[in-house]
Amino acid sequence: MFRGLFGGKKNGVETSAIPVVRNVTIGRSVRLDPLAWRRLGADAKFKLQTDTLGIVAQGLINLGADGYVHRFYTEDDLMLQVVSPDPEGQQANDFTLFGPWSSAYPPDEAAKRRWGDRLRARTFTDDGLPEYRRFWFGDADERQDPVSLWESVYDDRSATEPRRIYQTCMLFARDLPGEGRELLLAIEMEPQGGDLTHEIMIGIPLNVGEFEA
Repeated sequence: MFRGLFGGKKNGVETSAIPVVRNVTIGRSVRLDPLAWRRLGADAKFKLQTDTLGIVAQGLINLGADGYVHRFYTEDDLMLQVVSPDPEGQQANDFTLFGPWSSAYPPDEAAKRRWGDRLRARTFTDDGLPEYRRFWFGDADERQDPVSLWESVYDDRSATEPRRIYQTCMLFARDLPGEGRELLLAIEMEPQGGDLTHEIMIGIPLNVGEFEA
């Protein structure tokens, strides 16, 4: 999903173009508390076979007045997402872990339109998945426009020219037994100079004490 990124050095000297957020950045490992997903039970679709994430790429999204999204990626396209009101992530207050579910190239314009309709719908499902209800904006309205954004993605801390990826997305969720919640992020993704794809990621919220780097 996010492979093929590139980085560089300025005058041969390693410089940092991206922030370190809660000690997480490219080249470091994040240790997870396995109870974060094991407590969700057998009904959860989110599965993880490791409690350590090796970070190989890092993304930054500027949401304007709504703050910033910091994303940290592994070789297997796992994504640790951190939302913060400040660009350095020092006031981070929202943490999520996502894993890839599916990725597909739409074969034609009709498939793109159908995907757009799915992003706007009150609920979302897919092969092998139960029903998730719209989380962003609530599900009172039958249709809701998705969110569009640009993400700058780096695979080297010294990179100065990140890969830019345009995304149109919507977040859905479902409650699990007890107090658990599982998330579904549906994305239409188009890297600059690349092909458009439709992505589904399944995730879980994390408490700040459930990961460390």
